[in-house]
Amino acid sequence: MVDTKRPLRVSVAGSGNASAREVSLAEETGKLLARRGAILICGGLGGVMEAACRGASRAGGITVGILPGSSADSANPHVLIPIPTGLGEARNALVAGACDALIAVGGRLGTLSEIALALRSGTPVVGLETWELEAERMEPFVLHRASTAAEAVDLAFKLVK
Repeated sequence: MVDTKRPLRVSVAGSGNASAREVSLAEETGKLLARRGAILICGGLGGVMEAACRGASRAGGITVGILPGSSADSANPHVLIPIPTGLGEARNALVAGACDALIAVGGRLGTLSEIALALRSGTPVVGLETWELEAERMEPFVLHRASTAAEAVDLAFKLVK
């Protein structure tokens, strides 16, 4: 159950080497999350992570970057709260575990790990042009699908409530 006194925490997962389409979707997702009062959590680096933070930051939102290295200076310039972990790729577990919902935008293997970790912990996951996973291998978990940033944000809020 989500504490309704606190803002919703939504992780946005995606590749540091994102396509122009993924960057656009991530920036819009970040903006919409901030407008709805959510705290955006991500891996804190470039690509999808930077675009989502840029969108949220420009809309006045709070952005948290859970960084793989031990220096806060490695965060993208739109991260308000950098959290250096020194954990490398293992920080994906923190990105997936620190949220009420996760939105995956595109992505590669790191994103796939965040999707799996979130689902295994019972956190709702919305996919936006991300991995196609075989339903019979996913059961009982569901990777919800959205076709636009607005739909992804709406669905994330709906799934948490």
